This record gives sequence, C-alpha cells and structure tokens, in this order.
Amino acid sequence: MPDPAPRPTVLLLNGPNLNLLGERDPAQYGSTTLAGVEQRVRALGEELGAAVECAQSNHEGVLVEHVHAARDLDGIVLNPGAFAHYSIALRDAIDAVDTPCVEVHISNVYAREPFRHTSVTAPVVQGYIAGCGVVGYELALRAVLHRIEEARRPHV
Repeated sequence: MPDPAPRPTVLLLNGPNLNLLGERDPAQYGSTTLAGVEQRVRALGEELGAAVECAQSNHEGVLVEHVHAARDLDGIVLNPGAFAHYSIALRDAIDAVDTPCVEVHISNVYAREPFRHTSVTAPVVQGYIAGCGVVGYELALRAVLHRIEEARRPHV
C-alpha cells in the first residue's frame, strides 16, 4: 500500500492594516480579530488534515519574502489588503513561486471605491474570493487544499 501523501502546509498571509481587524471599520470588516481569523483557519486546517502557518505584515518587502519562503510549502491563502491594487512586487513574487495561491478579501471590493475594483495580484493566483466576510478565509483554505489535492493526483 503506498504511503499517504504528506500533510499539506499552507501559509495564511495577511497584508497591511489587517492586524487591525476587529477594530478598523467593523461595518466593512466585521468584529473578528486577526487572531480570531487565524484560529478559525488553523482549526479548519486541522479538521481537513492540513497545517496552517500564519503571518501578517504592513510592509511590502516582508510579504514578498514570506511568499518566496512559501516555495517550500504546499499553498498560500493571501489577503494582500491594499497591496492587491498596486503592488507589482507582490504580484511578481506570487508569479515566481510554483505554489498554489488563493486571494481573499473580506469586503466586496466591487461594491466599494473604483480603485479597489482592480487587483494586480488576481491574474497570477489560482482562485479569488471576495465579499464573504471572514468566512472567505475558510473558503480560500478549502480552495487551495483542493488545488493541492488535484496537483498530487496521478495524471492518467
């Protein structure tokens, strides 16, 4: 009997201002804190047989470095925050690594200011979830784990 596939590890990476979840504009982002989001995603990961590592930074270069380090992981769930709209460096980092990435936004960016309607990172991710509140993170984890499972499946 073949050995089962190793337990996948996924990076949950949050960008600028997401450290203020639960405080910043609760009408838009809800009352769940970043620690609460991380706890929910880790718990779902355990339930689904995956490990979840969490990181957050308000600094573009630090996020790029986390993406580069994720080359050794199985997947990324990324909320780039405002960097989604203009960070070519983050976009290029995602594009440069061969790690499935699903982008998530808590709010419906298309119901907000026009500058939020464009994501420079969206064209290089394997999935995009917006407007589902913090449950979007859980949907993104499920989506990235599905991508990982598909990639591990033998091609016949």
